Amino acid sequence: MVDSSQIRLAADIGGTFTDVVLQTPQGRLTRKVLTTPAAPEEGVMSGIGLVIEDAGLRFPDVTVFVHGTTLATNAIIERRGARTALIGTQGFRDILEIGTESRFNQYDLMLQKPSPLVPRDLRFTVPERMDARGTVQLPLDEAAVMALVPQLRDAGVESIAVAFLHAYANPAHERRVQVLLQEAMPDITISISSDVCPEIREYERTSTTVANAYVQPLMAGYLGRLREALDAKGFGGALYLVTSGGGLTALETARQFPVRLVESGPAGGAIFAAQCAERLAENRVLSFDMGGTTAKVCLIEDGEPASSRFFEVDRTARFMKGSGLPLRIPVIEMVEIGAGGGSIAHLDAMKRVVVGPESASSVPGPACYGLGGTRPAVTDADVMLGLIRPENFAGGSIQLQPDRSAEALLTDIGTPLGLSAEMSAHAVYEIVCENMASAARVHAAERGAVIGDHTMIAFGGAAPLHAARVAEKLGIRRLVIPSNAGVGSAVGFLAAPVSFELVRSFPMRLDDSFNSAEVSALLDDMTQAAHSMVQDDARTETLHIRRAAFMRYVGQGHEIIVTLPDGAISSDHLSALRDAFEAEYARQFARVIPHAAVEILNWSVSVSTTPRKYPPFKAAPALHDAVSADIRKLFDGATGTHVALPVYERMDMGPGSRVPGPALIAEKETTTYVSSRYTAHLDGSGNIILDMKDAV
Repeated sequence: MVDSSQIRLAADIGGTFTDVVLQTPQGRLTRKVLTTPAAPEEGVMSGIGLVIEDAGLRFPDVTVFVHGTTLATNAIIERRGARTALIGTQGFRDILEIGTESRFNQYDLMLQKPSPLVPRDLRFTVPERMDARGTVQLPLDEAAVMALVPQLRDAGVESIAVAFLHAYANPAHERRVQVLLQEAMPDITISISSDVCPEIREYERTSTTVANAYVQPLMAGYLGRLREALDAKGFGGALYLVTSGGGLTALETARQFPVRLVESGPAGGAIFAAQCAERLAENRVLSFDMGGTTAKVCLIEDGEPASSRFFEVDRTARFMKGSGLPLRIPVIEMVEIGAGGGSIAHLDAMKRVVVGPESASSVPGPACYGLGGTRPAVTDADVMLGLIRPENFAGGSIQLQPDRSAEALLTDIGTPLGLSAEMSAHAVYEIVCENMASAARVHAAERGAVIGDHTMIAFGGAAPLHAARVAEKLGIRRLVIPSNAGVGSAVGFLAAPVSFELVRSFPMRLDDSFNSAEVSALLDDMTQAAHSMVQDDARTETLHIRRAAFMRYVGQGHEIIVTLPDGAISSDHLSALRDAFEAEYARQFARVIPHAAVEILNWSVSVSTTPRKYPPFKAAPALHDAVSADIRKLFDGATGTHVALPVYERMDMGPGSRVPGPALIAEKETTTYVSSRYTAHLDGSGNIILDMKDAV
């Protein structure tokens, strides 16, 4: 159960808004403030100050602060990271451009890949060589390493990535280079692949290490400034960062491995949705997280979001695997697209309405913000349709200007197409909803799931406005807008466990060559290393160890994760491991390969505290019709006319209040649009439940 004596704080920096949640024994308070891109800590501290003042508390009263941010992701996408150099094995200078030699679109003659984070003139090599078993074939040429120092200084390098061939099997050469360069260039940050990603697959390991080095100075600087700002306010509690895998880690670990933070905000959202799914007793859930810059969808089965060891950032082709920069990190598996409230709408060369991936962000923001933005964004379309009350946006902190929305929509879309501002807004709304529905379909198909069998849980500042229409397109009959949906990711942070996952490559076949002594020694060493990363921050909490193997048929290119039993692994376990592998293989591919040899490529150990548990949501009492507080005009694109739309205040609605669509349910953090095909009601815990009318 939750420790109600603690005062816990969470902050999530998004591309447009920074969300802050304060959990106290008396309840939960929230705030949304605009993100300050030039100095993100200023927005964080501003939001914290406001919510602490709302609670009548002081900074020293806070016992735990959990923080997540998309700063690392944005730095990679916008190429705002450090000037980084790469040092590799002689003969392997161009691995970042060669990649795996695969093409994500076989028939596109104008194929565009994302540009490497390190340009060719900053990629260097030195003589050294390990074989795949970690045996030295060519000793490291230390003189060649030291000869690079003047070149690195003259090039103004701020960070260095070191990725040698087969360093996952023997890190000795990489660690020696790290020592030599750190002594010669003490102000430079250095990332070595054997620490960042000690796994087989040269291209992915190098790409991950380079990304870590690329964002390390930026993230170290930001985290240092945030720590100083908190100290100045007298904060003395525990500070945690949320990782892409949905766990919490210490500040120093985050500074060392900032690449693990690239999806921290979306991970918090998936945790929030999984928590809601468990409390709702829903076994099949599609989480839909739409903020100011992006939209994310994630499948959650039996209370657990899908996880992966592979993630791509900065894709050049939407939905297409292989078109981005690969990162091998623990991550919650989801699809993310540039479809948020700030996503900019425009016409392409064929005069089709296109939304995103470019975003107006918080600066200058959508046109209706009145902060200098002149291009129409999704929020402008929502305002023009009548879905957003201009005077009460973001709790009244921003006064929207509908006339600017109309002007932007007409200039960029309406006038060229001969449409009114309202019809232009309808086009933008439909396109962005279709984009998100398409992302959900692709994600479900990749996971072998039937999307219509799932319940949608929608959260994020913009999701409740679009969730009903997206659900209609997907054939989803039931969706839930949880309490505090507008700041869902930050709420999810508060439920995350302290954890660290370590993966190492050590190929081993499940046959007579299986060496149980070597495997046991490896797992013991990994357990000790992972344990040391969390034991201080776990304080007095019990630690749980989860071990897994990445298995495949010999000769295949990809692996399946299989949970390992507790205790030492011996030859007696081989039959059970093969059975577990083939059961999962059959679940995913509907067949197995009889008598084919099986091997384990990678081994994983995860150490974590117990995730926080919350009581089930309360069912709704007898339903009764709610009383509307206002009437707004909604533009109906199907008829081209305005229709009366009743508006209900969520804070005035009690459990069991029923709202037939179409209607709006307004609150401080967001607004829920109940389309004509749904009827909504509040359950006993204040969640908005939407059921398709023919299913009520």
